Amino acid sequence: MTGERGRAMLTRSDQIGSDPTTRPRREEKQVPRALLLTGDAAEELDTMYPYYRVQEGGWDVDVSSRTMRDVQLVIHEFDPNSDAYVEKDGRKLPVDVPWADVDVERYDALIIPGGRAPEWIRVDADVRRITEHFFARNLPIALVCHGAQVPAVYGLLKGRKTACFPPITGDMENAGATVIDAPDVIDGNLVSCRGWPDMPQFGRAMMEVFSKSVSPASA
Repeated sequence: MTGERGRAMLTRSDQIGSDPTTRPRREEKQVPRALLLTGDAAEELDTMYPYYRVQEGGWDVDVSSRTMRDVQLVIHEFDPNSDAYVEKDGRKLPVDVPWADVDVERYDALIIPGGRAPEWIRVDADVRRITEHFFARNLPIALVCHGAQVPAVYGLLKGRKTACFPPITGDMENAGATVIDAPDVIDGNLVSCRGWPDMPQFGRAMMEVFSKSVSPASA
C-alpha cells in the first residue's frame, strides 16, 4: 500500500511539474534589502566588505549611483613615504538602480561607504532625499569612514554619536555629532566605523543593528 501510494504521488508530481501552468506556487520568503549608496572614487574595501557581509547575513543589497554605469572603486593605502593615503584604481562595481529611480520604500537599511565619493554625491538632491528618508524612519544606517560626510552636511548627525575617518573629526563635531574613536560605534539605528581596518568589528556591529531591525521582536 505504501509503495502504491508513493508511486501515485510521484506520478502526480511529475504531471504537475511537466506543465508550468499547473505547477504549485511556492510562497516567497520576504528577504530584507539594503541600499548601498555610492559613486565613483568610493574606497574598495569600505564598499565591498559591507556589500558581501549583508548578503552573508541573508540580506539582498542594491547598489545605487548617479547613473547605471559601473562605479569605479579606488584603493586607499597608507604609504610611509606619504603624509596622506595614496590612491590606486580598484575594481568596477555594477549598479542596480540610479539615485533618481530609488523607491525608498523598498529598502530596510542604508549603507554609505567611504572614500572620496561622499564628497561629491552629497550635493545631489536624490542622495539627500534617500538619506533623509532612512533617518526619518529610524531605519538602520551604516556609515563607513568618510561616509559620515553625507548625513552630516544635511544636519542629520546633530546630537548623534558616530565614528569617522579621524581627519574629518572636526567636520563631524561642527555638524553637531559626538565622534567616538572606536571600530564599531552603535547609536540606536546608526552604526559606524573609522575605515576599512575596522571591518571585522564593524561587520559584526552592522549585522547586529540590521538583524534587530527585521526581527519579530522589533516588528
